[in-house]
Amino acid sequence: MQRSTMAIHIGQEPDPTTGATVPPIYATSTYTQEGPGRHKGFEYSRTGNPTRRGLERCLAALEGGTDACAFASGLAATDAIIASLLRPGESIVAFSDLYGGTYRLFEQVYRPWGLDIRYTEDTRPGAMAALIDQTTRLLWVETPTNPLLRVLDIAAIAGAIRAIRPAVGDGLPGVLLAVDNTFASPMLQRPIELGADLVIHSATKYLGGHSDLVAGAVVSAREEALRRIRFHQNAAGAVPGPFDCFLLQRGLKTLHLRMERHCANALRIAEWSRVRPEFSRVLYPGLPDHPGHEI
Repeated sequence: MQRSTMAIHIGQEPDPTTGATVPPIYATSTYTQEGPGRHKGFEYSRTGNPTRRGLERCLAALEGGTDACAFASGLAATDAIIASLLRPGESIVAFSDLYGGTYRLFEQVYRPWGLDIRYTEDTRPGAMAALIDQTTRLLWVETPTNPLLRVLDIAAIAGAIRAIRPAVGDGLPGVLLAVDNTFASPMLQRPIELGADLVIHSATKYLGGHSDLVAGAVVSAREEALRRIRFHQNAAGAVPGPFDCFLLQRGLKTLHLRMERHCANALRIAEWSRVRPEFSRVLYPGLPDHPGHEI
């Protein structure tokens, strides 16, 4: 199934009771049980909600993951990964060109908590791998980066870290590769197919597409990683409400068309800007002279 088709069908099956082609918004906090302790699949909307569950299924399909967790923001998704999968004394290796909110979370929340965060400006996979030691549990990259649109070779990075740190006893790789795919979206790039373990989105941007919601998501290729992240999702409670999930799922229906137009418009603006005397440099991966163009 094409991703454009997935975006309008997965997790959006017709309502079995009424036949409505658009699933309803389940604006409920609790659910009637068949008997004490006998729920019908949902018991409390912080733990699970049918509208949110449909969204998570769609996101997982679009990214080619085993499943997904939706969050109240992209930073809530980032926070859930770190809180679920790392412990004080462990380390993160990250490419230095990061979204400012991610850098703030790393430096002002998790470094005082006891994590060591190491940065490199070198895009070569070997440069990142050289910072990995026995304490390293997570390698974090954005590609294209925010804001400088630098492009990293996900497949090469994945290969480099697997050679250094094989799987550990908990069923997860020695070093997990997390990729923030916010700027590319699954319509342009699917990091899991290239070797990533986790994909993060600030769904506020391209996925939602209409500047009317704040949300985030984690898609996982690893069932054990997602089990821990889903536990944190429920325990900490940073979940999106049903209406935000509905808006986001509606936005996904046009994602493929919007990304095509975004790319076409951006290329026209980049080509126009590069010949204007007002600009000394144009950074756009679609231009042949961009360092990451071939990737």
